[in-house]
Amino acid sequence: MSYDAIVIGAGPAGCSAALALAGMGRRVAIVEQSRFPRKKVCGEYMSAVNLDLLDRLGAGASVRARAGPSVRRVALFASGPAVEAGMPRAPGDAFGCALGRDVLDSVLLQAATDAGAAVFQPWRAVDVCAGGAAAAVRIESAGESRVLTADAVIAAHGSWARGPLASQLERKNRRQDFFGFKAHFRGASLARDLMPLLVFPGGYGGMVWADQGRLSLSCCLRRDALARVRDLYRAPAAQAVFAHIRASCPAARIALGGAALDGAWLAAGPIRPGVRACYAADIFRVGNIAGECHPIIAEGIAMALQSGWLLACALARHDVWDARSRAAAGRDYSEAWRRQFSTRIAAGAVLARLAILPQTAGAMQAVVRALPSSLSFGARLSGKTRAVPECR
Repeated sequence: MSYDAIVIGAGPAGCSAALALAGMGRRVAIVEQSRFPRKKVCGEYMSAVNLDLLDRLGAGASVRARAGPSVRRVALFASGPAVEAGMPRAPGDAFGCALGRDVLDSVLLQAATDAGAAVFQPWRAVDVCAGGAAAAVRIESAGESRVLTADAVIAAHGSWARGPLASQLERKNRRQDFFGFKAHFRGASLARDLMPLLVFPGGYGGMVWADQGRLSLSCCLRRDALARVRDLYRAPAAQAVFAHIRASCPAARIALGGAALDGAWLAAGPIRPGVRACYAADIFRVGNIAGECHPIIAEGIAMALQSGWLLACALARHDVWDARSRAAAGRDYSEAWRRQFSTRIAAGAVLARLAILPQTAGAMQAVVRALPSSLSFGARLSGKTRAVPECR
Protein backbone atom coordinates (compact mmCIF):
# COMPACT_ATOMS: atom_id res chain seq x y z
CA MET A 1 0.00 0.00 0.00
CA SER A 2 1.47 3.33 -1.08
CA TYR A 3 0.87 6.80 0.32
CA ASP A 4 2.31 10.29 0.13
CA ALA A 5 3.04 10.27 3.88
CA ILE A 6 3.01 7.73 6.71
CA VAL A 7 2.51 9.16 10.19
CA ILE A 8 3.67 6.98 13.10
CA GLY A 9 1.57 7.94 16.11
CA ALA A 10 -1.98 9.31 16.36
CA GLY A 11 -1.58 11.83 19.17
CA PRO A 12 -2.13 15.57 18.65
CA ALA A 13 1.12 15.99 16.69
CA GLY A 14 0.52 13.08 14.33
CA CYS A 15 -3.14 13.91 13.75
CA SER A 16 -2.32 17.58 13.18
CA ALA A 17 0.17 16.66 10.46
CA ALA A 18 -2.23 14.11 8.96
CA LEU A 19 -5.18 16.51 8.97
CA ALA A 20 -3.15 19.30 7.36
CA LEU A 21 -1.71 17.04 4.67
CA ALA A 22 -5.03 15.37 3.93
CA GLY A 23 -6.59 18.80 3.60
CA MET A 24 -3.98 19.58 0.95
CA GLY A 25 -5.07 16.54 -1.04
CA ARG A 26 -2.25 14.20 0.06
CA ARG A 27 -2.73 10.48 0.67
CA VAL A 28 -1.92 9.86 4.32
CA ALA A 29 -1.69 6.75 6.49
CA ILE A 30 -1.62 6.84 10.29
CA VAL A 31 -0.11 3.97 12.28
CA GLU A 32 -1.09 3.85 15.96
CA GLN A 33 -0.19 1.01 18.31
CA SER A 34 -2.72 1.80 21.07
CA ARG A 35 -6.46 1.37 21.12
CA PHE A 36 -8.51 4.51 21.75
CA PRO A 37 -9.75 5.98 23.98
CA ARG A 38 -6.58 6.07 26.00
CA LYS A 39 -5.37 8.18 28.90
CA LYS A 40 -2.03 9.94 28.84
CA VAL A 41 0.14 11.86 31.29
CA CYS A 42 -0.56 15.38 30.05
CA GLY A 43 -1.59 18.76 31.43
CA GLU A 44 -4.50 18.80 28.92
CA TYR A 45 -4.61 22.60 28.56
CA MET A 46 -4.80 24.20 25.10
CA SER A 47 -4.21 27.92 24.65
CA ALA A 48 -6.62 29.87 22.48
CA VAL A 49 -4.30 30.08 19.48
CA ASN A 50 -4.53 26.30 19.20
CA LEU A 51 -8.30 26.45 18.97
CA ASP A 52 -7.83 28.69 15.95
CA LEU A 53 -5.41 26.14 14.48
CA LEU A 54 -7.91 23.34 15.11
CA ASP A 55 -10.47 25.36 13.17
CA ARG A 56 -8.08 25.39 10.20
CA LEU A 57 -7.70 21.63 10.55
CA GLY A 58 -11.45 21.07 10.67
CA ALA A 59 -11.60 19.83 14.27
CA GLY A 60 -12.23 23.07 16.16
CA ALA A 61 -15.99 22.70 16.55
CA SER A 62 -15.71 19.15 17.90
CA VAL A 63 -13.04 20.15 20.41
CA ARG A 64 -14.94 23.23 21.62
CA ALA A 65 -18.12 21.21 22.08
CA ARG A 66 -16.37 18.84 24.50
CA ALA A 67 -13.78 21.03 26.24
CA GLY A 68 -13.94 22.44 29.74
CA PRO A 69 -14.54 26.10 30.68
CA SER A 70 -12.45 29.00 29.40
CA VAL A 71 -9.35 29.69 31.50
CA ARG A 72 -9.37 33.41 32.24
CA ARG A 73 -7.04 33.52 35.26
CA VAL A 74 -3.72 32.03 36.29
CA ALA A 75 -2.42 31.57 39.81
CA LEU A 76 0.54 30.44 41.88
CA PHE A 77 -0.13 27.85 44.57
CA ALA A 78 3.02 27.44 46.65
CA SER A 79 3.90 27.43 50.34
CA GLY A 80 2.01 30.63 51.16
CA PRO A 81 -1.29 32.23 50.14
CA ALA A 82 -2.42 31.88 46.53
CA VAL A 83 -1.60 34.67 44.08
CA GLU A 84 -3.81 35.27 41.03
CA ALA A 85 -3.61 37.27 37.81
CA GLY A 86 -5.41 37.52 34.50
CA MET A 87 -4.64 35.13 31.65
CA PRO A 88 -3.49 37.20 28.64
CA ARG A 89 -6.02 37.20 25.82
CA ALA A 90 -5.12 35.76 22.46
CA PRO A 91 -6.06 37.54 19.22
CA GLY A 92 -9.82 37.75 18.91
CA ASP A 93 -10.24 38.19 22.68
CA ALA A 94 -10.12 34.42 23.12
CA PHE A 95 -9.11 32.19 26.03
CA GLY A 96 -7.86 28.63 26.17
CA CYS A 97 -9.45 25.55 27.72
CA ALA A 98 -8.67 21.93 28.59
CA LEU A 99 -9.82 18.59 27.21
CA GLY A 100 -8.86 15.14 28.50
CA ARG A 101 -6.47 13.28 26.26
CA ASP A 102 -8.79 10.28 26.24
CA VAL A 103 -11.30 12.54 24.48
CA LEU A 104 -9.00 14.83 22.48
CA ASP A 105 -7.03 12.05 20.80
CA SER A 106 -10.19 10.25 19.74
CA VAL A 107 -11.70 13.47 18.34
CA LEU A 108 -8.59 14.27 16.32
CA LEU A 109 -8.22 10.76 14.96
CA GLN A 110 -11.86 10.69 13.90
CA ALA A 111 -11.35 14.03 12.16
CA ALA A 112 -8.32 12.62 10.33
CA THR A 113 -10.34 9.57 9.29
CA ASP A 114 -13.15 11.79 8.04
CA ALA A 115 -10.57 13.81 6.08
CA GLY A 116 -9.55 10.65 4.22
CA ALA A 117 -6.54 9.37 6.16
CA ALA A 118 -6.12 5.59 6.29
CA VAL A 119 -5.80 4.46 9.91
CA PHE A 120 -3.96 1.32 11.01
CA GLN A 121 -4.88 0.73 14.65
CA PRO A 122 -3.74 -1.08 16.69
CA TRP A 123 -0.64 -1.58 14.56
CA ARG A 124 2.95 -0.98 15.59
CA ALA A 125 5.69 0.32 13.32
CA VAL A 126 8.68 -1.98 13.79
CA ASP A 127 11.01 -0.93 10.98
CA VAL A 128 11.53 2.08 8.72
CA CYS A 129 13.70 1.89 5.64
CA ALA A 130 14.12 5.49 4.45
CA GLY A 131 16.62 7.48 2.45
CA GLY A 132 15.80 6.37 -1.08
CA ALA A 133 13.21 7.35 -3.64
CA ALA A 134 10.51 6.11 -1.26
CA ALA A 135 10.40 4.80 2.31
CA ALA A 136 9.08 1.44 3.49
CA VAL A 137 7.50 1.07 6.92
CA ARG A 138 6.88 -2.42 8.27
CA ILE A 139 3.98 -2.65 10.70
CA GLU A 140 2.75 -5.53 12.86
CA SER A 141 -0.45 -6.41 14.69
CA ALA A 142 -1.53 -9.67 16.33
CA GLY A 143 1.07 -11.69 14.45
CA GLU A 144 0.27 -10.11 11.08
CA SER A 145 2.85 -8.04 9.19
CA ARG A 146 2.44 -5.51 6.38
CA VAL A 147 4.69 -3.08 4.51
CA LEU A 148 3.50 0.44 3.72
CA THR A 149 5.42 2.71 1.34
CA ALA A 150 5.41 6.49 1.10
CA ASP A 151 7.44 9.45 -0.07
CA ALA A 152 7.64 10.87 3.47
CA VAL A 153 7.71 9.31 6.94
CA ILE A 154 6.66 11.36 9.97
CA ALA A 155 7.56 10.17 13.48
CA ALA A 156 4.92 11.28 15.98
CA HIS A 157 5.35 8.51 18.54
CA GLY A 158 6.53 10.73 21.38
CA SER A 159 9.78 10.81 23.30
CA TRP A 160 8.80 8.07 25.77
CA ALA A 161 8.16 5.33 23.21
CA ARG A 162 10.60 2.46 23.22
CA GLY A 163 11.38 0.42 20.15
CA PRO A 164 13.71 -0.26 17.24
CA LEU A 165 13.02 2.84 15.15
CA ALA A 166 15.84 5.29 14.44
CA SER A 167 13.61 8.13 15.68
CA GLN A 168 13.11 6.58 19.12
CA LEU A 169 15.35 7.91 21.87
CA GLU A 170 17.81 5.93 23.92
CA ARG A 171 16.99 5.96 27.61
CA LYS A 172 19.60 6.66 30.25
CA ASN A 173 18.90 7.20 33.91
CA ARG A 174 20.02 10.59 35.20
CA ARG A 175 19.72 12.16 38.63
CA GLN A 176 18.08 15.26 37.15
CA ASP A 177 15.39 13.34 35.27
CA PHE A 178 11.79 14.40 35.80
CA PHE A 179 8.91 11.97 36.09
CA GLY A 180 5.35 12.96 35.28
CA PHE A 181 2.14 12.09 37.15
CA LYS A 182 -1.47 12.84 36.30
CA ALA A 183 -4.95 12.17 37.66
CA HIS A 184 -8.52 13.39 37.29
CA PHE A 185 -10.70 14.42 40.24
CA ARG A 186 -14.36 15.20 40.75
CA GLY A 187 -15.87 17.49 43.35
CA ALA A 188 -12.91 19.89 43.65
CA SER A 189 -13.55 23.47 44.79
CA LEU A 190 -11.14 25.20 42.39
CA ALA A 191 -12.69 28.16 40.55
CA ARG A 192 -13.81 27.08 37.08
CA ASP A 193 -11.86 29.75 35.21
CA LEU A 194 -8.61 29.38 37.16
CA MET A 195 -5.43 27.47 36.20
CA PRO A 196 -2.90 27.48 39.04
CA LEU A 197 0.78 26.62 38.84
CA LEU A 198 1.77 24.41 41.77
CA VAL A 199 5.30 24.83 43.12
CA PHE A 200 6.63 22.44 45.72
CA PRO A 201 10.09 21.17 46.77
CA GLY A 202 11.67 19.20 43.93
CA GLY A 203 8.90 19.71 41.42
CA TYR A 204 5.95 21.61 40.02
CA GLY A 205 2.50 20.95 38.60
CA GLY A 206 -0.79 22.44 37.53
CA MET A 207 -4.55 22.05 37.79
CA VAL A 208 -7.28 22.89 35.29
CA TRP A 209 -10.93 21.97 34.74
CA ALA A 210 -11.19 19.70 31.74
CA ASP A 211 -14.26 18.00 30.20
CA GLN A 212 -17.16 16.15 31.87
CA GLY A 213 -16.70 17.94 35.19
CA ARG A 214 -13.20 16.51 35.67
CA LEU A 215 -10.36 18.45 37.28
CA SER A 216 -7.00 17.52 35.77
CA LEU A 217 -3.98 17.53 38.07
CA SER A 218 -0.57 16.95 36.48
CA CYS A 219 2.86 17.33 38.00
CA CYS A 220 6.55 16.57 37.61
CA LEU A 221 9.12 15.61 40.24
CA ARG A 222 12.85 15.12 39.93
CA ARG A 223 14.16 11.59 40.33
CA ASP A 224 16.13 12.39 43.49
CA ALA A 225 13.22 14.30 45.04
CA LEU A 226 10.83 11.47 44.17
CA ALA A 227 13.02 9.01 46.05
CA ARG A 228 12.97 11.26 49.13
CA VAL A 229 9.20 11.72 48.97
CA ARG A 230 8.53 8.00 48.63
CA ASP A 231 10.77 7.31 51.60
CA LEU A 232 9.03 10.02 53.65
CA TYR A 233 5.46 8.86 53.02
CA ARG A 234 6.15 5.13 52.62
CA ALA A 235 3.71 4.98 49.73
CA PRO A 236 3.67 4.19 45.99
CA ALA A 237 5.09 6.96 43.83
CA ALA A 238 1.88 8.71 42.75
CA GLN A 239 0.29 8.62 46.21
CA ALA A 240 3.49 9.92 47.77
CA VAL A 241 3.69 12.78 45.27
CA PHE A 242 0.04 13.70 45.94
CA ALA A 243 0.68 13.76 49.68
CA HIS A 244 3.76 15.93 49.04
CA ILE A 245 1.68 18.43 47.04
CA ARG A 246 -1.03 18.64 49.69
CA ALA A 247 1.56 19.16 52.43
CA SER A 248 3.48 21.80 50.44
CA CYS A 249 0.69 23.84 48.79
CA PRO A 250 -2.07 24.98 51.19
CA ALA A 251 -4.25 26.39 48.38
CA ALA A 252 -4.06 23.10 46.48
CA ARG A 253 -4.94 21.18 49.62
CA ILE A 254 -8.04 23.34 50.09
CA ALA A 255 -9.11 23.06 46.43
CA LEU A 256 -8.82 19.27 46.55
CA GLY A 257 -10.15 18.82 50.08
CA GLY A 258 -13.51 17.36 49.11
CA ALA A 259 -12.46 15.91 45.76
CA ALA A 260 -12.58 12.25 44.80
CA LEU A 261 -10.13 10.53 42.49
CA ASP A 262 -11.71 9.69 39.13
CA GLY A 263 -9.81 6.68 37.79
CA ALA A 264 -6.24 5.68 38.50
CA TRP A 265 -3.12 7.78 38.77
CA LEU A 266 -0.93 7.69 35.65
CA ALA A 267 2.84 7.97 35.56
CA ALA A 268 5.36 8.40 32.75
CA GLY A 269 8.88 9.48 32.05
CA PRO A 270 11.56 10.36 32.23
CA ILE A 271 10.72 13.73 30.72
CA ARG A 272 13.66 15.06 28.69
CA PRO A 273 13.13 18.76 27.87
CA GLY A 274 15.26 20.19 25.09
CA VAL A 275 15.58 20.61 21.34
CA ARG A 276 16.20 17.55 19.19
CA ALA A 277 16.43 16.94 15.46
CA CYS A 278 13.30 17.88 13.51
CA TYR A 279 14.53 15.90 10.50
CA ALA A 280 17.13 13.13 10.61
CA ALA A 281 17.78 9.86 8.75
CA ASP A 282 15.16 11.05 6.23
CA ILE A 283 12.44 10.93 8.89
CA PHE A 284 10.49 14.03 9.94
CA ARG A 285 9.74 14.41 13.63
CA VAL A 286 6.79 16.20 15.23
CA GLY A 287 5.60 16.57 18.81
CA ASN A 288 7.94 16.01 21.72
CA ILE A 289 10.20 13.72 19.72
CA ALA A 290 11.32 16.90 17.90
CA GLY A 291 11.67 18.91 21.08
CA GLU A 292 10.18 19.11 24.52
CA CYS A 293 9.56 21.97 26.90
CA HIS A 294 9.36 21.75 30.66
CA PRO A 295 5.66 21.13 31.43
CA ILE A 296 5.76 24.06 33.86
CA ILE A 297 4.52 26.34 31.04
CA ALA A 298 1.66 24.01 29.98
CA GLU A 299 2.49 24.11 26.28
CA GLY A 300 2.85 20.41 25.44
CA ILE A 301 -0.35 20.05 23.41
CA ALA A 302 0.30 23.41 21.76
CA MET A 303 3.74 22.39 20.58
CA ALA A 304 2.42 19.06 19.34
CA LEU A 305 -0.41 20.54 17.28
CA GLN A 306 1.69 23.38 15.95
CA SER A 307 4.68 21.25 14.99
CA GLY A 308 2.47 18.99 12.85
CA TRP A 309 1.06 22.06 11.11
CA LEU A 310 4.51 23.62 10.56
CA LEU A 311 5.79 20.42 8.96
CA ALA A 312 2.79 20.18 6.64
CA CYS A 313 3.36 23.78 5.56
CA ALA A 314 7.02 23.04 4.79
CA LEU A 315 6.10 19.98 2.74
CA ALA A 316 3.34 21.86 0.93
CA ARG A 317 5.96 24.05 -0.78
CA HIS A 318 7.01 21.04 -2.87
CA ASP A 319 4.85 19.27 -5.41
CA VAL A 320 7.04 16.16 -5.52
CA TRP A 321 8.61 14.80 -2.35
CA ASP A 322 11.82 13.34 -3.70
CA ALA A 323 15.01 13.14 -1.63
CA ARG A 324 16.09 16.68 -2.48
CA SER A 325 12.66 18.15 -1.72
CA ARG A 326 12.44 16.25 1.57
CA ALA A 327 15.80 17.63 2.64
CA ALA A 328 14.74 21.15 1.73
CA ALA A 329 11.45 20.72 3.58
CA GLY A 330 13.38 19.39 6.57
CA ARG A 331 15.52 22.55 6.67
CA ASP A 332 12.50 24.83 6.33
CA TYR A 333 10.59 22.94 9.00
CA SER A 334 13.52 22.98 11.42
CA GLU A 335 13.88 26.76 11.04
CA ALA A 336 10.15 27.33 11.48
CA TRP A 337 10.13 25.05 14.55
CA ARG A 338 12.88 27.04 16.23
CA ARG A 339 11.25 30.37 15.44
CA GLN A 340 7.99 29.19 16.92
CA PHE A 341 9.24 27.37 20.03
CA SER A 342 12.76 28.42 21.06
CA THR A 343 11.61 31.24 23.37
CA ARG A 344 9.14 29.09 25.26
CA ILE A 345 11.64 26.25 25.65
CA ALA A 346 14.17 28.67 27.15
CA ALA A 347 11.50 30.22 29.39
CA GLY A 348 10.37 26.80 30.56
CA ALA A 349 13.91 25.78 31.46
CA VAL A 350 14.47 28.94 33.51
CA LEU A 351 11.12 28.73 35.31
CA ALA A 352 11.55 25.04 36.11
CA ARG A 353 14.99 25.66 37.58
CA LEU A 354 13.70 28.57 39.68
CA ALA A 355 10.74 26.55 40.93
CA ILE A 356 12.51 23.41 42.12
CA LEU A 357 15.66 24.80 43.74
CA PRO A 358 15.21 25.79 47.42
CA GLN A 359 17.52 28.79 47.08
CA THR A 360 15.50 30.29 44.21
CA ALA A 361 11.93 29.07 44.78
CA GLY A 362 11.41 31.47 47.68
CA ALA A 363 12.67 34.41 45.64
CA MET A 364 10.39 33.43 42.75
CA GLN A 365 7.38 33.31 45.05
CA ALA A 366 8.28 36.68 46.59
CA VAL A 367 8.44 38.31 43.16
CA VAL A 368 5.07 36.89 42.14
CA ARG A 369 3.43 38.01 45.38
CA ALA A 370 4.85 41.51 45.00
CA LEU A 371 4.01 41.65 41.29
CA PRO A 372 1.08 39.35 40.41
CA SER A 373 1.15 40.60 36.81
CA SER A 374 4.37 38.61 36.41
CA LEU A 375 2.13 35.54 36.12
CA SER A 376 0.40 37.10 33.11
CA PHE A 377 3.76 38.04 31.63
CA GLY A 378 5.00 34.48 32.09
CA ALA A 379 1.92 33.09 30.33
CA ARG A 380 2.55 35.42 27.40
CA LEU A 381 6.27 34.58 27.33
CA SER A 382 5.43 30.87 27.18
CA GLY A 383 3.69 31.37 23.84
CA LYS A 384 0.03 31.30 24.86
CA THR A 385 -0.79 34.27 22.66
CA ARG A 386 1.71 33.59 19.85
CA ALA A 387 -0.22 33.08 16.63
CA VAL A 388 0.40 30.00 14.51
CA PRO A 389 1.72 31.01 11.05
CA GLU A 390 -0.40 30.47 7.97
CA CYS A 391 0.98 28.22 5.25
CA ARG A 392 2.79 30.24 2.60
